[in-house]
Amino acid sequence: MKSQSESSLLSAVRQSRGEKILEVDGTVTTQPVLEHVGVSTWPGRLILTDHALYFEALKVVSYDKPKRYDLSNDLKQIVKPELTGPWGTRLFDKAVLYKSISISEPVVIEFPELKGHTRRDYWLAIIREILYVHKFINKYRVTGVEKDDALSKAILGILRVQAIQEISCSNPVQFESLLIYNLCEQLPGGYFILETLAKMSKSRELDRGNNLVAGGGMYSISALAMVSNLGFVFDSCSSSSNPSEAGLLVGEVVVGEMSLLEKAVKESRDDYKRVVLAQETVAGVKVDGIDTNLAVMKELLLPVLEVGKGLLSLVYWDDPPKSLMFCLIFTFIIFRGWVGYALALMVLFFAIFMVLTRFFNQGRPVDEIKIIAPPPMNTMEQLLAVQNAVSQFEQLIQDGNIILLKFRALLLSVFPQASEKVAASLLLTALMVALLPGKYLFLLIFLEIFTRYSPARKASTERWMRRLREWWFSIPAAPVVLEREKEDKKKK
Repeated sequence: MKSQSESSLLSAVRQSRGEKILEVDGTVTTQPVLEHVGVSTWPGRLILTDHALYFEALKVVSYDKPKRYDLSNDLKQIVKPELTGPWGTRLFDKAVLYKSISISEPVVIEFPELKGHTRRDYWLAIIREILYVHKFINKYRVTGVEKDDALSKAILGILRVQAIQEISCSNPVQFESLLIYNLCEQLPGGYFILETLAKMSKSRELDRGNNLVAGGGMYSISALAMVSNLGFVFDSCSSSSNPSEAGLLVGEVVVGEMSLLEKAVKESRDDYKRVVLAQETVAGVKVDGIDTNLAVMKELLLPVLEVGKGLLSLVYWDDPPKSLMFCLIFTFIIFRGWVGYALALMVLFFAIFMVLTRFFNQGRPVDEIKIIAPPPMNTMEQLLAVQNAVSQFEQLIQDGNIILLKFRALLLSVFPQASEKVAASLLLTALMVALLPGKYLFLLIFLEIFTRYSPARKASTERWMRRLREWWFSIPAAPVVLEREKEDKKKK
């Protein structure tokens, strides 16, 4: 790293900022680096420092002026893997995408290689490590020596990865597990480890400041740390406490006790084990095929579907006594203002059900859901099923667009008679909302929905629904003009 930082790669711009070069790629013709911006592609040299990413496009005999992609400031950066290919196709998983508010369009850095994407994964990991360490510094406002210490942790992690790559070229390396800030971003509870690191940094900085003041500009160990290293332990809360119950403080480590960082790492490790076990169960229940997944989803949603069928049966008055009883009970609940209590009782029922299930099923194996698998489909049948689903989805989008265009026509009074009726209805609704209390308004809506198909109102409801459909079909859609963008042939 020292030789790279002292070489000609370090330009005046990077030298003025005090940046250190961590990695360089693209200098060998057999392993090029390509930058994609829009439709243009340029080979060049990629340089990672402890503050930014630089790309220098290759000219005939030299390199162009470097482009700087900042990693140190809060610019809403996004660094993620990306697919590339000829003519805009997404075929090869060998690139890294960089996006921030400082550039107009995303930049894709491609690392071509014959097989695999190890080179891309390595660059993705080290770029993210620098990005995450600066996010840590900016979020917790780490300054001074502690900022340099945080950067040093990230730099040493990258150097460790480089050393392991040099030692073992055959075995795949998990780059994220060797980089501190990458690992904390991915681990469950990793944010707690970062918070603990930030607290320790601030406490060290405060202690260092106090020692500088006490020592007249010289750094000296505090009196409490000194007597602790000599074997004495003081309790700040009570002088009569038992010294044997406390630990021996040596620097940042408490002998005989777990430090805050050790506790955070232990909790994160335990959470990670639980996540791994949960992910194993998830991987075990995944099935292939659209029809099989639909069958599984239908079986899982069966209770919800049954409840929905029951509510529709009550709405359409298939069993008049049940519908009448349902309407009377809920009318009384709404009139007395007990809706909140009813919802709370429903949530309480679910909680009691879960507790009882846990109590009675403790130690017993979990019951498996038995699903009848549909007949297997060949490739052509699966393609036809996908095409049918896409056609249905397209029809739904078309219907949604027509509804929106009709509402636009009503709003702009393209059909004045219909717009007047809608305006009058909205005025009546506004008066009801303004004058009626919420309880009575909710009661009117409930009675309107659940008595619409009652024997007394069924004939009038069907007549009004037919008139409403005819009125809706008579409304024209707002006009739409499709314009194609003019392609820049010269740029292409």
